[in-house]
Amino acid sequence: MKPASWTYSEAFVAEDEVLASARSRAEEVGVSPVSPGAGAALRFLASVLDARAVVEIGTGTGVSGLWLLRGMRADGVLTTVDIEAEHQRLAKESFGEAGVPANRARTIAGAGLDVLPRLTDGHYDLVFCDGDKREYGEYLTEALRLLRPGGVVAFDNALWHDRVADPAQRDEETVAIRDLGRTVAEHASLVPVLLPVGDGLLCAKKVWSPEA
Repeated sequence: MKPASWTYSEAFVAEDEVLASARSRAEEVGVSPVSPGAGAALRFLASVLDARAVVEIGTGTGVSGLWLLRGMRADGVLTTVDIEAEHQRLAKESFGEAGVPANRARTIAGAGLDVLPRLTDGHYDLVFCDGDKREYGEYLTEALRLLRPGGVVAFDNALWHDRVADPAQRDEETVAIRDLGRTVAEHASLVPVLLPVGDGLLCAKKVWSPEA
């Protein structure tokens, strides 16, 4: 894809002042939020799923959370997890600016792998992962338990700054993301797609089975 086309597609769904403010907060604390294109894709997924319950690993300052909430049902609840309580405080400011009722965004401070096992099996429509890249494989295991049949799991940074496609890149994070992609692509209970938006958005639908 030519740079001009990529830029055009990223800006196809415009962000408003609330999202711009959330991005500004992210820059101040050194957080890398999802790109506008990835955010629009998340909103689309939440909307198509008519999502009522969504889990997010990696709250940041609320950029991805705002996109997700805008696609969810009016009574939907976002459960968002982050190890940095300060980031979540800033995310709450972003949600407040957007007029999101407090009961629609449940923030939990903690590590993803500590929090996910405490959530309800088969309850969620969408699980979005943007936490520790080295833990992506374990996030997938938890997501498969948390998702209802027909639900979707999504991973940000699936291309990881062009490193995943380069077999010479063997650092721990790149290998973990590359292994995740292989697992998702070969999983019998998943329908996968890798979207070239932002830094790559890997998505997979959990198909129904009698054992699910």
